[in-house]
Amino acid sequence: MKILFIIVSMLLTACAANKPQPVSPDFVPVRPIISTPPPIENGGIYQNGYGVSFFSDVSAKRVGDIITVVLSENTNARKSASTNTGKDSQIDMATPTLLGGPVSAAGINFLANSLDASRSFSGSGDSSQSNSLNGRITVTVSDVLPNGHLIVQGEKRMSLNQGNEHIRFSGIVRPADIRSDNTVVSTSVANAQIIYGGTGMLAQANTQGWFTQFLSSEWWPF
Repeated sequence: MKILFIIVSMLLTACAANKPQPVSPDFVPVRPIISTPPPIENGGIYQNGYGVSFFSDVSAKRVGDIITVVLSENTNARKSASTNTGKDSQIDMATPTLLGGPVSAAGINFLANSLDASRSFSGSGDSSQSNSLNGRITVTVSDVLPNGHLIVQGEKRMSLNQGNEHIRFSGIVRPADIRSDNTVVSTSVANAQIIYGGTGMLAQANTQGWFTQFLSSEWWPF
């Protein structure tokens, strides 16, 4: 019975490990807005709403248009601190005299005192972090701001044989930063939010167990 329970637990754990992440509503692709065409006016050479520009490009500019974001993120941070303090105190009080003689009892000068105190503190810290993310993700325009800037959002999902991975991106794109091939570099996107994660056996292999996480957390008193 015990062996059967262990086997069932392992199967449930494997199923849960390969379960894909739920789709976030903040990164759902946005469909183009279908506008109602104006009524047809017979006899006119030019009809409003059906103009054709001979100088337009393929860059995204309307809700529902797609644009490719070139991920080129490289960050490096380093911080160090060092503190040293020290303090020494010493007090010596000679044997006092009273009426020309020492104050003592049973041959002991009980009013003679001496005090020595010393304390020191030394602390140092050093922290460094480096991150790098490169690739491409195609997203859609979810809204157009009054100044013409584009709010984009999108998600890419990959299911591999040992797990699932996803990349989520959102931000604000300035039309002037869109290149001729309808791409924009992620470093030129304002308020960029990039999420890269995964689930599965490989992701679990790189994750500490719950007890090890507790020992490494701020709640461990030692």
